[in-house]
Amino acid sequence: VIGYLVGMLVIGYIVGKLKIKDADDYMVAGRRMGLFMVAFSLSANNIGGGSTTGLAGKAYTTWGMSAVWYVLAASIAMIPLAYFAPKIRKTMAVTIPEVVGRRFGKFSSGFSAVLNILALFCLTSSQIAASGSVVSVLTGIDTRICLIIAGVVVILYTTFGGMIADQISDLVQFLIILLGLAIATPFVIKGCGGWSAIASKLPSEQLSFTKIGWVAIIGYIFNYFCTFLSGPEMISRFESAKDEKTAQRASLVSAVLMAAMAIFPTLLGLAALSVSDTLGNISSNSAMMAVTQTYSPTIITGIVSAAIISATMSSADSNLLCMSTMIINDLYLPYSGKKLDGMKEVKVTRLCNIICCAVAMFISFFGINIVTMNTFAFAIRCAG
Repeated sequence: VIGYLVGMLVIGYIVGKLKIKDADDYMVAGRRMGLFMVAFSLSANNIGGGSTTGLAGKAYTTWGMSAVWYVLAASIAMIPLAYFAPKIRKTMAVTIPEVVGRRFGKFSSGFSAVLNILALFCLTSSQIAASGSVVSVLTGIDTRICLIIAGVVVILYTTFGGMIADQISDLVQFLIILLGLAIATPFVIKGCGGWSAIASKLPSEQLSFTKIGWVAIIGYIFNYFCTFLSGPEMISRFESAKDEKTAQRASLVSAVLMAAMAIFPTLLGLAALSVSDTLGNISSNSAMMAVTQTYSPTIITGIVSAAIISATMSSADSNLLCMSTMIINDLYLPYSGKKLDGMKEVKVTRLCNIICCAVAMFISFFGINIVTMNTFAFAIRCAG
């Protein structure tokens, strides 16, 4: 885990020194990213703390096997998004409020920016909370200190390298998430006595794929679609693609990648529920880590820890960068009447990163459930 965190900082530092020449490089990676860079970045951004730690927590508490829909709904929502991706890329915008402003004027642009910024504060906070909980379970250090550590790492590598570092790290991070959880899940299930032993200890309704109900499932698909279509972290990925066709194909590839990992956190949450009497007094946010640490080899615990932190960091950096970009691009510049050229705009955006992440860290201290925080953020966007 330490090696992973140091690696992210090195990527951010090197990219910041060698690749960031102007605001376009920093905010949209110079609009030159290829299919797999964009697809993996979209996937890593969507698979965060809510889709790993939070999803396992929901399977552990109330949703059971139907928790898998929390990610499957998102992958389904990516399919119709492929129709819009080339249109988004064609705008050559930096943010979605910029596109809104072109058609509906300055007020609508500012209003959509404020809604998105509120949502991104919640999303960034939930990712920091998930990272902090992992470090706390691993080390026994007070959770608040771990939240600060997670926040500082996010601040540093996002501030250094911008969107280019973000997408390079996203590629690495999603591979760690997918392979890490795929390797760890069989070890945990075997450690708990096998799937038949786990299933025998669970109420039958906990094994239903539709326990949450079709209304909730369809609601999540619709919510994700609206969220993705208006979400600045998604829009910025499409804008960073080298052309319109790349943006479209990346959306479809991302749908497949996300669907591939949906089952693993769900199974880990159900495994934790089946042996909850041996895990002690744990919260929903720590269920995945607790069952992995108790019922798998130490190296597997390290892999899962790196996977969860990868998931949270890959979302937190995107959320943070997009939040700062919108504050500068859609609020500060239009309403202040000032102009920022080249690297000066990059410097101001970097300062904004630091301030925004500090606020998100403060919100994470309140210990709000990760999925609750994410759903609230998505609802703000969907309603807007």
